[in-house]
Amino acid sequence: MTQKFNEFFKIARKLNGVGITPLLMGSVGLEVVTGSSWDAQDLDIHVPGDKRGWEVPAETSIHNWNEIVEVMNSMDYVLIDLHEHEFSKDGLSVEFGIIDTLPEFAGVRMEGLEMHRKEEVTYYLLNPEQYLRVYEASSKDSYRADQNNHKDLGKIEYLKHVNSHKEKNV
Repeated sequence: MTQKFNEFFKIARKLNGVGITPLLMGSVGLEVVTGSSWDAQDLDIHVPGDKRGWEVPAETSIHNWNEIVEVMNSMDYVLIDLHEHEFSKDGLSVEFGIIDTLPEFAGVRMEGLEMHRKEEVTYYLLNPEQYLRVYEASSKDSYRADQNNHKDLGKIEYLKHVNSHKEKNV
């Protein structure tokens, strides 16, 4: 596994200790699911929060935010952007999002998330079809498209290809 996934795993273990089961999102999660490298730049972790997302003040939009800050501080991460729920340590950015926004944002049902358990650590991963929904929804977000220079389009094409082969083999 990649160094970024190993760091996620350490964070997930600590989050489990305060009753939170995180969802690994973004390129690192996609790398785990597909076995392909996506040149991940950071860690995107989704945790329970207010399903209204950005409509709620940043300091109250994520449930158990104070516990998350304590966990991250205990691992020597520094909060660098409250609005983005972004922490940093040794050049690695870790951003927290809200898992409860997935149904409305991308049509990904909470009960459809796949829970994984390894070495007593539990966490969620999306499957390729769910990733496709998320990246397609994200590609319609002009802020994200501008920030990522449309890198998500390559992921969308890859996932469409993977999902079409999966359907043919069913």
